[in-house]
Amino acid sequence: MMRIQLQKSFYSNPIAFVFNLLLIYIVYGICRLAYLFENWGVLSEGFEALNFWEAFKGCWMFDTSAILYTNALYAILMLIPLHIKEKDWWQAMTKWIYVAINALCIIANLSDAVYFQYTGRRTTTSVFQEFSNEGNMADVMGVEVLRHWYLVLLGILLIAGLIILYAKPSGDFKLHTTKNLIVYYTAQMLCFGLYIPITICGMRGGATTAVRPITLSNANQYVNRPAEAALILNTPFSLIRSINKSVFVNPHYFTREELDNIYQPIHTPADSIVSTKKNVVVLIMESYGKEYIAGDQPTSWGDSLYKGYTPFTDSLIKKSLTFDYTFANGRKSIDGMPSILSSIPRFIEPFFLTPASMNKVSGLAGELVKAGYYSAFFHGAENGSMGFEAFAKATGYQDYYGRTEYNQDKRFNGDKDFDGMWAIWDEEFLQFYALQMSQMKQPFITSVFTASSHHPYKVPERYQDIYKDEPGDDNIMHKCIRYADHALERFFQTAQQQPWYNNTIFVITADHTNLNSRKEYQTDLGVFGVPIIIYDPSGSIKPERRHCIAQQIDIMPTILNHVGYNQPYVAFGSDLLNTPDSLTWAVNHTNGIYQYVKGDYVMQYTDGGEIKSLYNYKEDWFMKNNLKNKTGALEKNMEQELKAIIQSYMERMIEDRLTWDSTK
Repeated sequence: MMRIQLQKSFYSNPIAFVFNLLLIYIVYGICRLAYLFENWGVLSEGFEALNFWEAFKGCWMFDTSAILYTNALYAILMLIPLHIKEKDWWQAMTKWIYVAINALCIIANLSDAVYFQYTGRRTTTSVFQEFSNEGNMADVMGVEVLRHWYLVLLGILLIAGLIILYAKPSGDFKLHTTKNLIVYYTAQMLCFGLYIPITICGMRGGATTAVRPITLSNANQYVNRPAEAALILNTPFSLIRSINKSVFVNPHYFTREELDNIYQPIHTPADSIVSTKKNVVVLIMESYGKEYIAGDQPTSWGDSLYKGYTPFTDSLIKKSLTFDYTFANGRKSIDGMPSILSSIPRFIEPFFLTPASMNKVSGLAGELVKAGYYSAFFHGAENGSMGFEAFAKATGYQDYYGRTEYNQDKRFNGDKDFDGMWAIWDEEFLQFYALQMSQMKQPFITSVFTASSHHPYKVPERYQDIYKDEPGDDNIMHKCIRYADHALERFFQTAQQQPWYNNTIFVITADHTNLNSRKEYQTDLGVFGVPIIIYDPSGSIKPERRHCIAQQIDIMPTILNHVGYNQPYVAFGSDLLNTPDSLTWAVNHTNGIYQYVKGDYVMQYTDGGEIKSLYNYKEDWFMKNNLKNKTGALEKNMEQELKAIIQSYMERMIEDRLTWDSTK
């Protein structure tokens, strides 16, 4: 085996230490290239505008911080001014600590290259809470290992490279003379003394007093698009920087009076509002991105030749209220739940993975239960999966129907309908959902979260020859979407026969997007594109296509106001049925950047409180022409509105004011 061993000298340990750290920089660079090529479709967009020297500086800074953090123990063992470290057994121990720690960093970086396609950002410590209730993660990882064998092979080669190329200092020194002892300890203490301030500066990201410890959001100063920030960062840094992080901080942009004059999320119904007692059914379709639905493309795109993968959904759209530009407020399933059902967007981290999840919170179910509704939540996975059951209960759902309840229903086949990984197949579980509602007292509010259009991208065996990977189509989501559309059609076929159908408002949306193929849906806005379809069989909501913006957090106030809910409540979104098209808006947060969409423009605003860019997205969907400082009052007004939304959100999270009774 090849071995690099330095000649005996008083400096061999520090020299070996520096060499081995430089080796890790090379490894991080290779991992970053793998990250780039694995997600080329998203990350390569706009490369021509990227300042590569600035990007290199950013990568170097974040890699330095991560490498110094993760190798702190190794550094101490190599540089501590004690001559026992020259012993072979000490050096062997030190080497394997170095290899083990950096092997974990390699695995984290390469694994995150796969996970990025679902989140659009580097992984933080919240991922451990997100999947803490899942018992099938070993199966999930096993499938991904097989699908991404080339990344596994790369990881093995990189770890082997660390072992083979590791520079080992020389063996024992002869320190019997006083002169040797003096020279040895002087040299070692000098190296150790220099290491400490250099490391502190490297961990912080700079040496000046103006530099605070760098955070995830600092990556945005080196790139033009939020998605590119993931390329500047590395996963070990993201994990370290998000440990015990204070998620919500009040920016104090405005006084309370100023804030309330610009924006506040309290909805107060008019005295004349009339309760309709209509049932409400919210279908949250897993990964059912707007990209896949031909009938939901923005009218201005004129994309009449695009066929999509959802013929039934396309037909339903023609009978529904829909909107040209519709966005999710997050990129994960646990972001979708609070946004859709409680009108709480995802800022910084998923809401119910933060301390604010212990706040008093309401939602569609909680408010309508006050008005005499019965409420139930359905999810075909193991009860407790993803924390959905806990969140549903906290927001006012009286009953929860999961895999346990499905298995107890003798009308169905129990675990024979389990997909083997996540949940009951959509077709069967949506049938269970439809029939179960016929046993409920009206009016009711129910929601279902589907599961089949998900990793590992399978369809039931009986459909494998119908919904299959098509030649030339490299997006494995498409067959799952076609199956999910079929399951949705079967649901409506059954629902139409039920006594509650004509007295029900249906909302169909998605939790987030997934595996985008079309360039339009790989942009900073496109990756948030989900359908928002409101269907009322009775026609009380006029079927039409509105040329405006809608977002997930608008669903709660829109439905509550339409069914005549007459009590004040807190919701961060707008009532789409009573808001002019020009005043609808959307907001989301990714990689340290807020995106605020209103009218024809999208503003990108940093966590640090600075406008990064402004685009006319209707004319410049791919965001090539930055209009920052070119639109005068429009830019200033958008900035004020976004600041007010951010401050209101932060204040209410910190002060536990997410319900009407907590605001009084």
